[in-house]
Amino acid sequence: MKRLVRTLLAVVGVLALVTVGAVVYVTTFFNPEDMKPRLVAVVQEHTGLDLSLEGPLEWSFYPRIGVSVAQAEARLADQPDDAPAFAAFSRASVSLAFTPLLRGEIAIDGLTLDGLTLNLERDAEGTGNWEALLERLEDKGQDAEKALAPASAGPNPSDDGGLSVALNIASVEVTNGQLSLVDQLAQREWQADKLTINGSNVNPDTAFPLSSTFQLRVYDLVDGQHNEEGDAIASLQSDVSLDADVNLGLADSRHVLTDLTLETSTLVEGAAEPQEATLSSEELVLNLSEQRVHMAPSQLDASLLTPSLGEKRVALALAFQLESDLAAGTAQVRDIALTGPDSLSIKGNLNVTGLNDAPRYGGQVRLAPLSLHPWLARMGAMPRMTSDEALTEVALTSPVEGTLEGLSLSGLTLVLDDNTYSGSLAADFDGSRLEADLDGDRLNADNYLPPPQQDTAASGLPGISAALAQEEAPAILPASFLAQLDERISLSLGQLVLGGQQYQDVSLEMEGEGGVHRLTEFAAGFHEGRLKATGSLDASGDTLAWQLAPVIESVRLESLLTSLGQQPAPVSGSLVASGELTTRGNARHELTRHLNGTLDTRINDGSIPRANVSRQLCTAVARLEGEQTTREWSENTRFDNISARFVIRDGVAHNDDLLITLPGIEVAGGGRLDLGAQTFDADGAARFVDTADAACSVNRRLEKVPFPVHCEGSLEGDSSQWCRFDMAAFQSNLGNLVADEAKARLNEEVEDRVSKELERLDERIGEKAGQELRDAVRGLFN
Repeated sequence: MKRLVRTLLAVVGVLALVTVGAVVYVTTFFNPEDMKPRLVAVVQEHTGLDLSLEGPLEWSFYPRIGVSVAQAEARLADQPDDAPAFAAFSRASVSLAFTPLLRGEIAIDGLTLDGLTLNLERDAEGTGNWEALLERLEDKGQDAEKALAPASAGPNPSDDGGLSVALNIASVEVTNGQLSLVDQLAQREWQADKLTINGSNVNPDTAFPLSSTFQLRVYDLVDGQHNEEGDAIASLQSDVSLDADVNLGLADSRHVLTDLTLETSTLVEGAAEPQEATLSSEELVLNLSEQRVHMAPSQLDASLLTPSLGEKRVALALAFQLESDLAAGTAQVRDIALTGPDSLSIKGNLNVTGLNDAPRYGGQVRLAPLSLHPWLARMGAMPRMTSDEALTEVALTSPVEGTLEGLSLSGLTLVLDDNTYSGSLAADFDGSRLEADLDGDRLNADNYLPPPQQDTAASGLPGISAALAQEEAPAILPASFLAQLDERISLSLGQLVLGGQQYQDVSLEMEGEGGVHRLTEFAAGFHEGRLKATGSLDASGDTLAWQLAPVIESVRLESLLTSLGQQPAPVSGSLVASGELTTRGNARHELTRHLNGTLDTRINDGSIPRANVSRQLCTAVARLEGEQTTREWSENTRFDNISARFVIRDGVAHNDDLLITLPGIEVAGGGRLDLGAQTFDADGAARFVDTADAACSVNRRLEKVPFPVHCEGSLEGDSSQWCRFDMAAFQSNLGNLVADEAKARLNEEVEDRVSKELERLDERIGEKAGQELRDAVRGLFN
């Protein structure tokens, strides 16, 4: 045992003496500065870079054998002298493992690089200052390895006796690094500061753990902001950290990262807090030789805090797999699953083309049923809606295709609450384009509109509702959005509920461009009749300009008025109307005040309830003649038709050709209706006509007498109080009739006497002369 111990001690002593001898030899007879010219020449020959070694080249022996160099710069061949160096570092050091030296090998124990800076630039044509360097390295790569390996082994090694370099670095450390990319093509500057890289057991053949952190800043070269000191303000700042097992794959240019975790904390200009994101992947393969990228099942977890999503952070998770052919510019993203709070679940697959120039994508997307209420509330966009159940169940499935500017759902099936719609939908993300072609069974639009305003009792007084509407003046449409919207919309519905009205078999066609929107077709069943309309909306100017051409065909008026809340309906019949209307503005009172145009109306085969005009007129006539009516009268006034043409000027409808035809009676007149104040006044005159279905027989003398009626009031008031018989006007009409009859009788008596006297005169002066005198005298009474 003692001999063994002595032997071991002797071996250790010999090794110590050899080590000490080597150290003494290196420090005494070898000057590291002699290697500088060799290193500069090798770098110049194989890279074209001008290497400058300003600091000393030093040996170190404790705690490890190594060499270090300080203050090195590498400049491009054509780089201006006053420009920052292409690459530089403050200090670089390499330490060697002691035991491999005894076997004649150089095993790098540690590699440290401090203060690394790299300045990259790309000009306006897209050419980078690093491209010439890469081309030269590809041509000189193998020669560079042969030249640098002996240089690292010693000052004058021989091909046969030189030490071999074991490319297995126990520790790699980069500290205080800074990378900069100025991109004139994109007008952006990218800076990676505080760069650190740590790796262990680094070698080109097997995987090794690697971690890195840096701070990324992005600056806008054109529209960038500056602080008070004149320093540029980053439009984006992100703290990035990376952990993965890396297989460099230098031999076949196939780089593999396994168990990848990439964490970012990104602060966008103007934001108070950063956005957090973590990308984890089982495997990421960058096959540069084949220009392909593969990502095994991966997941991106994000914690977002942005005003568009509310005041609290929103956690989202995106799972996916990726295959990409960089040379062809294509990618396949499979098994996409975006999940989030409040039942958010979107799944699908995407195929992407044109990655190198104009990306396009296509695939399938499916949104699981969810309520939009919490999402709209989170974004501060929750509208006031009549129904609490509106937007509580929304789902869709469709093929999807699009670009970075917009998307299209070409085979859409949309579930909106209790209704299903199918067709296509397309839109641009900036809101400038909308295309829709949808068929649906039913849509109750009132459920999604604000609830009707609860008027007070005072608002029922004449003019109060109009005044309240003018005071609130809510905008009907988003004018700025419509000014830049191009649309093409086709909508077909089995049933539509809007404004409390029900429409059947609805067909709507709209198109717009440059802020001018045209209603090319609207047709719907409406209260047993049909509605049709065309029109336009010009939103390109400062004020919305409207044009509408409505057509009403055989709409049951009593049904319409009852649905509008008039119980009972003040008139019934079949309504036919057409017109040309224009207006301007974006509030209800503005549209009413600026309304102009014409409207031709006709009501056929109707009646006026709770009043019988025929009975009133026939009773009045009977009393005038000293008689009484004996027939039984209906409570309503039946009429054959009511026709009128309205000329509308600045919200007031004028009419001078009102004609109401009743059995044996005609009422003619005119008036005005103020659509804003909802008030009207009109005058009419009823006359008896000789018809087979006359309500009563009238003395022919009274057929000439008009029976005047005056109507005035508010459309919000009691319709039974609207009209009254104008007794004063009627008495005046009777007085005129009596005067006309008296004058006629007097003329007859005088003419009879004159005729007799003239006949006697004829006998005296001759027949011819008597006739001339007779005509002259009669003219005096006519």
